[in-house]
Amino acid sequence: MTQNITILGSSGSIGESTLDVIARHPDRYRVHALAGHARVAVLARQCQCFHPRHVVVGTAEAARQLRDLVPAATAVHHGPEALVAVAADPEVDTVMAAIVGAAGLLPTLAAVQAGKRVLLANKESLVMAGGLFMEAVRTSGAVLLPIDSEHNAIFQCLPAGYRQPAPAGVAKILLSASGGPFRDTPAAELGSVTPAQACAHPNWSMGQKISVDSATMMNKGLELIEACWLFAVTPEQVEVVIHRQSVIHSLVSYVDGSVLAQLGNPDMRTPIAHALAWPERIASGVEPLDLVGLARLDFEAPDLERFPCLRLAQQAAASGGDFPAALNAANEVAVAAFLAGQIAFTAIPQVVAGVLDRWQGSEPVDLAWVLQSDKLARELAQRQVEATRR
Repeated sequence: MTQNITILGSSGSIGESTLDVIARHPDRYRVHALAGHARVAVLARQCQCFHPRHVVVGTAEAARQLRDLVPAATAVHHGPEALVAVAADPEVDTVMAAIVGAAGLLPTLAAVQAGKRVLLANKESLVMAGGLFMEAVRTSGAVLLPIDSEHNAIFQCLPAGYRQPAPAGVAKILLSASGGPFRDTPAAELGSVTPAQACAHPNWSMGQKISVDSATMMNKGLELIEACWLFAVTPEQVEVVIHRQSVIHSLVSYVDGSVLAQLGNPDMRTPIAHALAWPERIASGVEPLDLVGLARLDFEAPDLERFPCLRLAQQAAASGGDFPAALNAANEVAVAAFLAGQIAFTAIPQVVAGVLDRWQGSEPVDLAWVLQSDKLARELAQRQVEATRR
């Protein structure tokens, strides 16, 4: 039976990889809707190849441009309401949630509330509103499958058919991290890092924001918070391990001394194919792992002095409430300022720390509360940016 798929964030790296996997299995999947922000040329090409019923962009101007470039049968929409509509569309079976940042929360939550099979690549949904989000999963009966390579690996290493809470016998989760492009850079040189250098990840091809997060290791901190919600573990049960080769994507340690790991080449098509077909397996287009050619696997503890963003995320996870939402909002503002050349690379953790130091903290009671916390944290972060500006 053919599945109808909506891809939120189709013009990004996860979206493009998802379409690559779907193209290999035209008998199994049909693209019902695509959504991107403003990359009109990319979206036009995707619409011409996959002929979706709907495509959503961020602005009216982008919609106007796109209408002249897509097939006549593809309806063009714009704005947040349209994102929510295509995510919850009754004709849709599966939603790939791959919008980067807080912008992905509302449509991803709409897909969950509609009981869809949700492939979660938008970690910010859980970082910002983990308790509300997981309650919506339980209430709606949605199927939530992780796409981040680390969380997908953990899912594969847990017992088959696992559901929350985490099964008895799990001692801890080992969350692997490449260390990013600056794992060996002297700390004294990090202040002069450029956006181009920060976006040059040694192992993965990703968008700018995620690449910078990987360079600061904030991405791993956000993933730690995501793992706590996905697998019902405490922050103390998640250990970050630097693994330079990015071949072991994460591990689960059991109380009997067993440690299970998922291995594969660093290519996001593997977890995407796994989640699309779960509990079956389909070809992803990824080359098999050559263990003999690889020859070695290295591991080390992260340096929290070099990567203070990871320490800040650990503190926010331990504090709970809306501290993770404030962490995420402050980081998004700081990364945008760095990419715009307004602040130095080393100022990113300074901005985030400045916000967390001033944050009072509370327990979110509903989505409006989460969004208000996000707004207030962004305002605080912008003031920190102004104070830190080059």
